[in-house]
Amino acid sequence: MRLGVLDVGSNTVHLLVVDAHRGAHPTPMHSEKSVLRLAEQLTPSGELSKAGADDLVTAVESAKDAAARLGCQEVMAFATSAVREAKNSAKVLARVADKTGVDLQVLSGTDEARLTFLAVRRWYGWSAGQLLVLDIGGGSLEVAMGRDEEPVLAESLPLGAGRTTRTRFKHDPPTRSELVATSAWLDDQLTDLTRKVTKWGEPDRVVATSKTFRSLARLTGAAPSAAGPRVRRTLSDTALRQLLAFISRMPSADLAQLEGVSSSRSHQLVAGALVAQATMRALGLAELEICPWALREGVILRRLDHSNGADETGAALVARFGAQEDR
Repeated sequence: MRLGVLDVGSNTVHLLVVDAHRGAHPTPMHSEKSVLRLAEQLTPSGELSKAGADDLVTAVESAKDAAARLGCQEVMAFATSAVREAKNSAKVLARVADKTGVDLQVLSGTDEARLTFLAVRRWYGWSAGQLLVLDIGGGSLEVAMGRDEEPVLAESLPLGAGRTTRTRFKHDPPTRSELVATSAWLDDQLTDLTRKVTKWGEPDRVVATSKTFRSLARLTGAAPSAAGPRVRRTLSDTALRQLLAFISRMPSADLAQLEGVSSSRSHQLVAGALVAQATMRALGLAELEICPWALREGVILRRLDHSNGADETGAALVARFGAQEDR
């Protein structure tokens, strides 16, 4: 079947279209993004602005039309931290549903961690042993760990690259004092995570996913995306430290010119690197392996796991997955 996944994140609205069936490798057929930066369109009172809501409706309608044009039998649509944290999220979601007919389901941070972990587990298989999975998004840092497909640890911390940029930096590029203070602050924020991860012993494999880690790995010498998803890519603490010394002196306009860095995310690259470095330091990690699958693939795989003669719809599945978390 042809499935669409619509991911409403802090920075972009991303439609991924795949051909897949239960037990098969999902094959990407189309990908498109709209850059909205919803997290930056929250008002001082914590609500998503009218302009932000208007942009979201337009982007969702466009993605819905693209999915129909591409022959998607179903579109699973979900939103993460930016919409989740907006005080008027219920109103915004109702408006999106009314204007577009798309029922956006809001995933909790724990849901994000669990579904991302599932994707990584399926990519590497059982031979990977105990996995530790890290994911830096725009609004949050997700961490999950375990030996099975359901992690024993699934944490979400408000330490995303975009959020850290907005709350910690006033200058572009950030000043030396901002960098030092943010690094120390991150160390403090990650203390409890260190204790929780240590409780479960040493991981057999440490994996990072999503755009921030991919960009950092590319800037430290990892193969470009054109080399394909199966090329092994890594990010070491030494390479990251050297990279930070370089990019922390550059304004975001110059960072956007670097290979592997998108203009929509260049302004948060330094903060993302600091979060990555602090997380690796807190957990005593010398190297991470980059996985090409992340949250969207996790949503697809969970949907396929529940495929049978009477398929459960993606919207119902995402809603039920969240309900299970609440119990």
